[in-house]
Amino acid sequence: MDLVEVEGLADLLAAETEMQRRLASEQANGKLSAVYDEWREKLIFARSMLEAELDFSDEGDIPGSVSEVIWKDVAVLKSQIDEAIANLKAGEIIRDGFKVALAGPPNAGKSSLMNALAQRDVAIVTPIAGTTRDIVRCELDIEGYKVEIFDTAGLRDTEDPVEQEGIKRAYRTINQADLVLQLVDLSDGKADTQEVVPGAVRIGTKLDLAELREQTDSVPFSFGVSSVTGHGLGTLRHHLVDAVKRSTNLGSLAIPSRLRHAERLQAASSYLNDALTERMKPLELRAEDLRLASSELARVTGRIDTETLLGKIFSEFCVGK
Repeated sequence: MDLVEVEGLADLLAAETEMQRRLASEQANGKLSAVYDEWREKLIFARSMLEAELDFSDEGDIPGSVSEVIWKDVAVLKSQIDEAIANLKAGEIIRDGFKVALAGPPNAGKSSLMNALAQRDVAIVTPIAGTTRDIVRCELDIEGYKVEIFDTAGLRDTEDPVEQEGIKRAYRTINQADLVLQLVDLSDGKADTQEVVPGAVRIGTKLDLAELREQTDSVPFSFGVSSVTGHGLGTLRHHLVDAVKRSTNLGSLAIPSRLRHAERLQAASSYLNDALTERMKPLELRAEDLRLASSELARVTGRIDTETLLGKIFSEFCVGK
């Protein structure tokens, strides 16, 4: 097993949801390694063309400028690596969870909604405004996806230093979340003047209070829920699933899901970019860029050594026979 397969096996043992299991299986079974190996073979071939021209140009079997045929393939390889890097966020969401922050003023129903979604008492619920000070987190398995719900402190102006710290942490969580649900308390006559959190989905809460239903038309929100009766919770779950699927819209799960992979792929892409764009550089230096790129790819799964490169050259040309 190579390093990627070992990492996949570790993720498979730790998987808690179906999508985590499927993502880890792609790695543990070698499907992601096969993608990296295919890129490695393409890069070995490109390097062999350059090295053949540089080191064996006096051989009759090697025509001049043989290296020119490889640059188009190198450009395609770079685009494939860049596409994989772009998929890292989707891989992280499947592996680590889709982060949902519950935001809103005190007593908007954030803790009650978390408890209703989790179907257990995760957060403390009281009529006292500002009960939640620190971040409360729970994990849900929704249709095979890991979803992390974060209950945050109520957003308001306060002189309490402890609550101020909680609000500061709330904003930090909101900024880092994949989805923000801004809860609007429909029992609050000033709900329609509540400050809008940019990019958040507004959810009306406390629909179980019948006397307030006449007021809901004046408050802008996507849909309403009741943590007491369960009204709207199914709609909210469907909304969460749709949001996760939009963030992980992939044709294959053979994608990087670790920052280590992305860092090595980004470095390889950078070296390939140098080799492709700096056409005035001597061929030796462009070949060095490809060598550095191959070294970065090798650090993901394996090692490309000199014997492998020479073997490729000898298989393509009548050299050394």
